[in-house]
Amino acid sequence: MESQRCKGMRDLLPDDMRRFRYIEDTFRNCCVKWGYREVRTPSLEYLHLFTATGTLTPSKLGKAYSFLDWDGWSGERVVLRPDGTIPIARLYIENLSQQQDARLFYVTDIFAFEQTGKENRERWQCGVEFLGGASPMADVELMLLARELLHNLGIGEVELRLSHAGLAKALVKELGLSPRDEAGMLGRILDGDWQAWRKVKSNNLELDRFLVSLVNFKGKLSDFLKKVKLPAEGTSPELESNLSNFIDILRLLDDLKCDYQIDIAAIHGFEYYTGVCLQLFYRGEKIGGGGRYDELLSLMGSKNMPACGFAIYVEPVIKMLSLKEDERSESGVLVKAGGRTPGVMEACFSLAQSLRNTGHIVELDLAGGRAADYRWVVSVPGEGSFVIIDRKSGEKREVSSLTQVAGMLGGVD
Repeated sequence: MESQRCKGMRDLLPDDMRRFRYIEDTFRNCCVKWGYREVRTPSLEYLHLFTATGTLTPSKLGKAYSFLDWDGWSGERVVLRPDGTIPIARLYIENLSQQQDARLFYVTDIFAFEQTGKENRERWQCGVEFLGGASPMADVELMLLARELLHNLGIGEVELRLSHAGLAKALVKELGLSPRDEAGMLGRILDGDWQAWRKVKSNNLELDRFLVSLVNFKGKLSDFLKKVKLPAEGTSPELESNLSNFIDILRLLDDLKCDYQIDIAAIHGFEYYTGVCLQLFYRGEKIGGGGRYDELLSLMGSKNMPACGFAIYVEPVIKMLSLKEDERSESGVLVKAGGRTPGVMEACFSLAQSLRNTGHIVELDLAGGRAADYRWVVSVPGEGSFVIIDRKSGEKREVSSLTQVAGMLGGVD
């Protein structure tokens, strides 16, 4: 029978994994230096955690991998996590709620059904959650951390697009729609249908003008303050408060010389976002996103707690990395046995272990190893005899002891 992988799933080959681990290690180092601590959650969670908190909009619910987890005659519906934030919030509530705040990070996979099977259904992400961070400084901290991470990965000129879920939701309420139409409008917006903004009208001409100018605007705060004006009267405190919060964040980014672009119509995400939303793009491809979700923990039955987070998407970033050569080509060693006598084999194993102890990657050539992958090739034609080839310089030498081999190859830092 022909062996095939599942539709929408992918294998990560050695070169892919080298890039994956590089992203993971760089991400972990950045987060630890900023005071974040690593956690890990299970792949299976109860479905109600996601539906009750608004993570799964109607269009997303059909893409979740859910099934009954049977226990005798009863069962609870579970799901392969479709999101990384909800499990972290649950972890905090169950294990860390005695803390006033928690800076946490994780590397995890999430699952979403995709009809054609041509897109990935399992998607890896590196995520950060700041539970307890209430001020605009917390939002900006995450943006700066994301920027530093991508810079350390060698990905420059990343575009940071900012919108504000609280502002968008307050605007929808201002339109005076029926509860059904309001819910439908929010669903379309969160599913990325930016045209929904352009097709709706209120009974307030000034508000309509404000909405049009806001949704069409793309740029920096200085131009935003000139071109986007709140109606003189009739707007709610909620709308004014969210607009003020957004402006405070933008001013702080300006002070820190952090580049960004305002794009209110770019909201596309889960319903639990309540404040600023960020999306990260590189050469037109989205490589990360996140936002503020101050009401999420209370929706899960916990105390009110401000929180924000973001995730970097591993798959597109893997394709963008330009890594230095594999370590094997710099200091790796291929050990070739010139015979199968006990003395020769013992010498090969002893040599390999000695070189590994000094930091080298060492492969025993038991099945025709590829010498082209390694800088050094050491042949053992007989006991007490070693032939060393430096493939970088072309130099070839013959020595008579393990000590001489180790001396010629040197240690690896």
